[in-house]
Amino acid sequence: MYVVKLNHKAKQSTNHWMTMLCLKAARSRTTKPFSFPFSSQNHQLKPFFLSFKPYSASSKSQIKMSSSTPSQTVEHIVLFKVKENTDPTKINTMINSLNRLISLDSVLHLNAGALYRTKSSPIPFTHMLHSRYSSKENLSAYAVHPSHVSVVKESVQPICDDVMAVDWVTDDLNGGGSLVPPPGSAIRLTFLKLKEGLGDEVKDEILGSIKGIKGKYGGIHQISCGENFSARAKGYSIASLAVFPGLSELDSKEELVNLEKAKFRDYLQSLIVLDYVVQPSTSTL
Repeated sequence: MYVVKLNHKAKQSTNHWMTMLCLKAARSRTTKPFSFPFSSQNHQLKPFFLSFKPYSASSKSQIKMSSSTPSQTVEHIVLFKVKENTDPTKINTMINSLNRLISLDSVLHLNAGALYRTKSSPIPFTHMLHSRYSSKENLSAYAVHPSHVSVVKESVQPICDDVMAVDWVTDDLNGGGSLVPPPGSAIRLTFLKLKEGLGDEVKDEILGSIKGIKGKYGGIHQISCGENFSARAKGYSIASLAVFPGLSELDSKEELVNLEKAKFRDYLQSLIVLDYVVQPSTSTL
């Protein structure tokens, strides 16, 4: 019996000692806030939900609107010839549906609407779409996206007689700045179909001349040009796009730009020149 009592007292003493040790350790832990061992400064740990900022469509829009100019930009132009006597509501549905495609992740910029005027074209196009991408892969992703395929099938094909697409890579957006031309900007599109048998040196000469236009004549915000790689361009191989602050600036440079391009008339089989005014965004992202 005496041995049993000694063991019982020993257990009580051991339990008391362990309890005091745990309380001391607990007090030492609470004297300092939790800190990350890899940081040179101590940071109070906060619940993740206090600093969490929910994603919103408007934030995505701001990202796109503030996109800086990458080293390469892929230009995508689609020209539409809407059938005569088409119900205006169907045309509006087509334009609105196309503009909503700006919400796709692969798209940097997209704007669609009616052409302002046709200066030269064998096909009486009525509307156009202009979009920009950071790579050919992103353009391909846009082309096969179910939303894009649905818009083409349901809103474009039923009301259009003809569609033409021109794509090119511009190594440097001459003028830099934002990838998104502001609403009200005037765009001059020029597509060249060259005579057969012309070598690469002629194409390089034409592209070099187009790039130099901005340096020679002020009032041009941006110039993009390159060689088409789309299979739906109807034989047009050289494309250029000039962005002006507005129609007045475009009209004031009309004669000068025409004189610059006149030197290549002998190389041309056909020419398309179209003007477009960038429309305000009407889509809800």
